[in-house]
Amino acid sequence: MATDYDTPRKTDEELHEESLEELKARRADAQSGQVDIDEEEAAENLELPGADLSGEELALKVVPKQEDEFTCNKCFLVKHINQKAKGEGAKAICKDCD
Repeated sequence: MATDYDTPRKTDEELHEESLEELKARRADAQSGQVDIDEEEAAENLELPGADLSGEELALKVVPKQEDEFTCNKCFLVKHINQKAKGEGAKAICKDCD
């Protein structure tokens, strides 16, 4: 590629401004696929720590652990007995954590 030495050179400031414009353009392109979030709606669903939840009711039915289930000692999830990798009782570990 030939270089034209007669063309005026750009100063560092001009190069810096150009690079900022390029970055802004790339950022705008990258963000164009994002979904707009309604900040007001998000704020309504936000629950702060220590909030009074005494008047709230559960939206789902809680079922106690069944006889064919165990609680993993590492992830603390209740899993079916066929997911047990090793251990018994409180020391049982699921296949995912093994």
